[in-house]
Amino acid sequence: MATFTAVYDACVLYPAPLRDFLMWLALTDLFKARWTEEIHAEWIRNVLLNRPDLTIEQLTRTKNLMNANVRDCLVTGYSELIPSLELKDPGDRHVLAAAICCHADFIVTFNLKDFPEQALAPKFIEAIHPDEFIKQLIDLNPVAVCAAALRQRTSLKNPQLTRQEYLDTLALLGLTLSVAALRDLCQEI
Repeated sequence: MATFTAVYDACVLYPAPLRDFLMWLALTDLFKARWTEEIHAEWIRNVLLNRPDLTIEQLTRTKNLMNANVRDCLVTGYSELIPSLELKDPGDRHVLAAAICCHADFIVTFNLKDFPEQALAPKFIEAIHPDEFIKQLIDLNPVAVCAAALRQRTSLKNPQLTRQEYLDTLALLGLTLSVAALRDLCQEI
């Protein structure tokens, strides 16, 4: 059962292959995955800016599926904490506030510099790169992570990906440690 909680920052939900893998991992119950409607709004806004081929309806459907399929994922009641928090970018305070509110252990983010240790340590929260986060999950339960990766890869239909193409896609997202471990441990992906 879940032993720790991780808040996903919008930047890790932006790339569809990573968002999808993080969702499959959330379904393993190795940890509690959490986010907010504000985090959703941020990644959706940025995807729409850079992907004119996608619509708000498509991304809203994705958001709704995420919310419906990951138990207790939405953090609420954090907004009153935001004014008291200090980060270099005030736009990131809502993520930290959500993490504090749900007693998260981690903020999974590519933007580690935006969540400095001195701001997070007093709250017992750590900012962690998604590659390191996934690698820790692999170390915790390689069978569950391999199964999640297999479910993700076999669910892809347009286009279908070979094992190598799938792992290459994850590597392009900066998941080098995770991909190396998956290559070694998960022959059935």
